[in-house]
Amino acid sequence: MLHFLKQSSQGRSTWLLMALTALLLEFVALYFQHVMQLQPCVMCIYERVALFGIFGAALLGAIAPKTPLRWLAILLWLYSSWHGLQLAWDHTMMQLYPSPFNTCEFFVRFPSWLPLNEWLPSVFQAFGDCSIKQWSFLTLDMPQWLIGIFAAYLAIGFLVLISQFVRLRNKY
Repeated sequence: MLHFLKQSSQGRSTWLLMALTALLLEFVALYFQHVMQLQPCVMCIYERVALFGIFGAALLGAIAPKTPLRWLAILLWLYSSWHGLQLAWDHTMMQLYPSPFNTCEFFVRFPSWLPLNEWLPSVFQAFGDCSIKQWSFLTLDMPQWLIGIFAAYLAIGFLVLISQFVRLRNKY
């Protein structure tokens, strides 16, 4: 399995498949926001940014998958999925155990050099409340689904990282 993962990480199509999955999840989020009229909260926006980090890592890996740039892509992939998992966990805890002492911020805060909410307000502006459950499917709400999604990205990313240390056998 590790041989397969290493070989796959050195091919462009695998990275593009990962980019496609992250992009589809972003489109689902935009569908929820603009078609179903669900209001994203601050945590939703931050989770969306973490998915864009995974998307960016996939594009970075697709640029030159057989070069050391692949290592940078794997590290960005792991960082984004770990951070996304933490955000989804915190968001879930806010919804499962609402408290006036455990709330999210009122406005998204991005660095001054990257004000995403000003550049693309239709994607990165938050209007909702983090503690309100707006949607569920199979008894799980959105942040609970994101825990599973980010955990899957993290687990696969960790296996891909481990596979980079495995030597590929020459086939004669």
